[in-house]
Amino acid sequence: MKRALMTGSIMAMVAASFAGEALAQQPAEAGAAALERIRVSDDGTHFVGAESGERFIVWGVNYDHDNDSNLLEDYWNDKWPAIEQDFAEMKDLGVNVARVHLQFEKFMDSADTPNEASLKRLTDLVHLAERTGIYLDVTGLACYLEKRVPEWYANMEPPARWDAQATFWEAVARACGGSSAIFCYDLMNEPVLPGEGEVKDDWLPGEFAGMNFVQYLTLDLKGQTRQQAAAAWVKQMCAAIRKADKDAMITVGVIPWGLSFKGAMPIFYDKTVMGPLDFAAAHFYPETDKIDEALAVLKTFDVGKPLIVEEMFPLSCGGEQMEAFIRRSGDFCDGWVSFYWGQTIEEAKAQGDLKGAIMAAWLEQFKRMGKEMKTMPHHGAAEDAEQEHEADK
Repeated sequence: MKRALMTGSIMAMVAASFAGEALAQQPAEAGAAALERIRVSDDGTHFVGAESGERFIVWGVNYDHDNDSNLLEDYWNDKWPAIEQDFAEMKDLGVNVARVHLQFEKFMDSADTPNEASLKRLTDLVHLAERTGIYLDVTGLACYLEKRVPEWYANMEPPARWDAQATFWEAVARACGGSSAIFCYDLMNEPVLPGEGEVKDDWLPGEFAGMNFVQYLTLDLKGQTRQQAAAAWVKQMCAAIRKADKDAMITVGVIPWGLSFKGAMPIFYDKTVMGPLDFAAAHFYPETDKIDEALAVLKTFDVGKPLIVEEMFPLSCGGEQMEAFIRRSGDFCDGWVSFYWGQTIEEAKAQGDLKGAIMAAWLEQFKRMGKEMKTMPHHGAAEDAEQEHEADK
């Protein structure tokens, strides 16, 4: 599928194919088992528990909307018990990281005024994660529904636009800061930059399945290279987060353009850009019979920092090929993140259509694999694990 790399498009593609500061410092609630903070290892190659030093492998899901494609902030006030149940179900699947996507317009009333109600609800979500024992990958600055983007924001250009984004991140980090349940902050889902000499006229390159998952950082490079613009933006967003949270890791989840343009390298993981970022994150939906190609492109993200596949799903390949991609990438990856939309395996099966059957089959496979992948002892064990799996069949 040509646009299979688009974040959050999973639900629509499957359907189409098959028919305040005080809050930040609140500790975990009474009775909650304390989560150990996760950090980068001393040698910079993988994740470990901050105190124990034990290896941590990400086995997560994107939790961006429900089964009816309602974005999280659209129902987290009225249907909070359902969200609590979803976290329990994610835990049962073996999930240790949930990636949530925060919509800019829900968290910013104006360029310099965060929405306190949304920040409070985010803090509630952090406490829920603490109680459940699931870490959060907090992805921000989303503008998935273009009709909701405030006019004042749509008309802003850097530096004012970046200043508003930095205000967002400082406020979000204050609402989350102090909790070891924060696995990381992802600065923006799939940011892009215009070509040198190009001038764009829309911050959102295009709608897909009713949503806009990709966003320009600037409409005009104004003489800068892409790397220079990316580096300046990353530095400003990271500095805003560090005002409120000194410890949680920071990343940027990006499209692997090398699959579309031969030889293209990841701009945000260029040595001139990636300094403030703690690890690399890429989004992959491998195609049937192109697993080797996907792995080769994924290897370009292996830049001396931990690496996770922050989005994956067997959209354009079968479950066996998806599993092969995961197992073989285990030789240099430190985690994988799929999708979960509030349906258990049993509920997906009961849906009674092909879409539900495919989701149920994948969740069963995901749950089975997680027991093994989360305990993989070290890089280099992936090939042995795959051979053992084939021998057991």
